[in-house]
Amino acid sequence: MTGIKQKVIEMIQSLPEEVSIDDIMAELYFKLQVDAGLKELDDGKGIPHEEVEKRMSKWLTA
Repeated sequence: MTGIKQKVIEMIQSLPEEVSIDDIMAELYFKLQVDAGLKELDDGKGIPHEEVEKRMSKWLTA
């Protein structure tokens, strides 16, 4: 399995040459948040689609 250090190196290498440190940090933060969300789903902590539709309908019918 590829270690986290190698994954970060590969992610940075996939970015354009003119990337800034802020861009790298933003990309790392985004990946961290996505991974955390996927872990929550794996742990059964997600919101069912029907519940999302119910909540969204309150916002969309103003």
